[in-house]
Amino acid sequence: MAEMHIQHQEDHNHIPNNNPNHIPNNPNHNPNPTHYTHYRFPGKVPHHQVHNMDKATPSRFRPNAPKREHCICITVFLLLLGIILLILWLAYHPSKPRFTVASAAVYGLNATTPPLISISMQFNVVIRNPNRRVSIYFDRLSAYVSYRNQPITPHVMLPPLFLDKHSAVSLSPEIGGVPVPVSEEVTNGLVMDESYGVVGVKLVLYGRLRWKAGDINSAHYGLYVKCDVLMGLKKGIMGQVPLLGSPVCDVNT
Repeated sequence: MAEMHIQHQEDHNHIPNNNPNHIPNNPNHNPNPTHYTHYRFPGKVPHHQVHNMDKATPSRFRPNAPKREHCICITVFLLLLGIILLILWLAYHPSKPRFTVASAAVYGLNATTPPLISISMQFNVVIRNPNRRVSIYFDRLSAYVSYRNQPITPHVMLPPLFLDKHSAVSLSPEIGGVPVPVSEEVTNGLVMDESYGVVGVKLVLYGRLRWKAGDINSAHYGLYVKCDVLMGLKKGIMGQVPLLGSPVCDVNT
């Protein structure tokens, strides 16, 4: 700060002296002393003082350029990584396999010994892989038939399957042939539907699958498939039975 020196005289008669050691009757005392008082006025700071003040400024008040650049690099890297993962997910995101019941056959139906029922059935099931970049492994697969949400056949294990990219495979498992305990409602319902000539059952397949894209294998995922099959079945007729409508298969993974 710039300093300016101003000289003025203090009037002893008007401005009292607050000094307790002051002796007014002292002959050597000058009644009108001259004092020099220093006043500081705001003004332009010299250049050398500005330079010293800049050096004395703590570093925490300065912008940390290296740290900011480091954060920007990390943000850009994460953004690019997210875009790459999104593109890969869109390109390789696998679609569910598709199941279709092509035909059905009944070789035996005995519901005359309640609470047991024995039925032997065979279905032709076509499994398709709609993916053009991903293969599917069925490491474990089982099947059974239910009627009114109650199993009427035992569970049958099916062999492991591999579906290459955009391919299909056909299965013809035989299910049943072993007596299964059921409720009276199931027995009476089957006998009544057989007399009408229309029987509706549900083919259930379940297991585990995994996806394969190039050399990368995914984790195992559960598979649960329900196919509603409506058959033209009359009492005493065995073998191939007509399918009434197109069976609908609901696939959950």
